[in-house]
Amino acid sequence: MKKTVLITGSTSGIGKGIAIGFATLGYNIIFNGLEFNGADIAKEIAETHKVDYQFSPANMLDPEALRTMVAEGIARFGRIDILINNAGIQFVSPIETFPEEKWNAILGINLTAPFLLTKAVWPSMKQHQFGRIINISSAHGLVASEFKSAYVASKHGINGFTKTIALEGAPFNITCNSVCPGYVHTPIIDNQIADQMKANSMSADEVIKKVMLAKQAIKEFIPVELIVKSVLFLASDDARAITGISLPVEGGWTAQ
Repeated sequence: MKKTVLITGSTSGIGKGIAIGFATLGYNIIFNGLEFNGADIAKEIAETHKVDYQFSPANMLDPEALRTMVAEGIARFGRIDILINNAGIQFVSPIETFPEEKWNAILGINLTAPFLLTKAVWPSMKQHQFGRIINISSAHGLVASEFKSAYVASKHGINGFTKTIALEGAPFNITCNSVCPGYVHTPIIDNQIADQMKANSMSADEVIKKVMLAKQAIKEFIPVELIVKSVLFLASDDARAITGISLPVEGGWTAQ
């Protein structure tokens, strides 16, 4: 019987890369994303790799939509074996001007949504005595940077949540781990580079080296493929004894 994976934010960026990685291994995939063409992206990946799939446009800030996405996935495939909590947002601001609505949205998407989805898949995973939950955290789940109070709080929170779920899941063959990337070159990063060029009167190369990669020992963006391979390993049988870890894939950022 084929295993089924649910991946939030899987129609762009890191999540899309993870979806393609699982598709190459033949998993049933429950896609999720808010892109206007998300359903088409999901269909193309599934058809290319000849896997069964389902697409949900569930908003991470809508608890009922999240529960429905899980229920519909279980109804379609019988179970959800792997949950990848990948969807996330960021906002940068000094604390005194940090908008409260941005704080609430970041905590809601980055931390509360993974809690709700984990809660929703838990009964099925316990029933089948199998589960792999992988949270896409960040180097900012291990260290902090100024002006990112909500993001840093949410990612530290998801690493703590990961440890708790690892302990609760151990008796039922459910593991829970997080992956903590450094800067990964996705389309979102290109927009951030452009904004930083304007704000700091720098060239793109200067922004990359002096702003974005300043804290990484290895002065290169982390390839999406390395995050994908880390996730696939943690979902594999070879990682069945690994649970509760926060795996840094961040070019030596946290070695300082």
